[in-house]
Amino acid sequence: MTQVLVPLAQGCEELEAITITDLLVRAGIEVTTCGLDEQPVKASRGTVIIPDTSIQNILNHNFDLIVLPGGLPGADHLRDNPQLQMLIKKQAAENRYLAAICAAPKALAQAGVLDGKTATAFPGVLAAINNKTITISEQNVVIDGKLITSRGPGTAMDFALCLIEILESKAKRDEVNQQLQR
Repeated sequence: MTQVLVPLAQGCEELEAITITDLLVRAGIEVTTCGLDEQPVKASRGTVIIPDTSIQNILNHNFDLIVLPGGLPGADHLRDNPQLQMLIKKQAAENRYLAAICAAPKALAQAGVLDGKTATAFPGVLAAINNKTITISEQNVVIDGKLITSRGPGTAMDFALCLIEILESKAKRDEVNQQLQR
């Protein structure tokens, strides 16, 4: 079974976190959410999310995909967490999928995995990093090799459906999309 990790930081964007988790589970993917600490996560709009585990407990696990929800200050916490940075670098070194939406691509940039890649993010996020090796796109979802990035809350559903297609199949994406009545 395909296994995905969704790290949840204090101040994450709840619409992105829940949409990603919900749609991947609908596709039959095993999703593990982890907090960066042992506390329930208070998202950017005040929703409280209880992660499955903490980052401490999954450091030695392998995942087919690590996907980072954005939001502020959540994306800053993802960027600044040494354990998550280690996991991102390990995932890239093992040629496994990494994905991020909204402001969270800054955590991928911090790990150096966006160097020489094309990516998208919430407007202004990647430009503020001032890394001339990153090609910034304004597309809703960008796939560059094993890296998938997206713009923000309004693109979360398309982003999650894209992840399903990459991890499972176009048929599974279509099946989940039909359930959503879009």
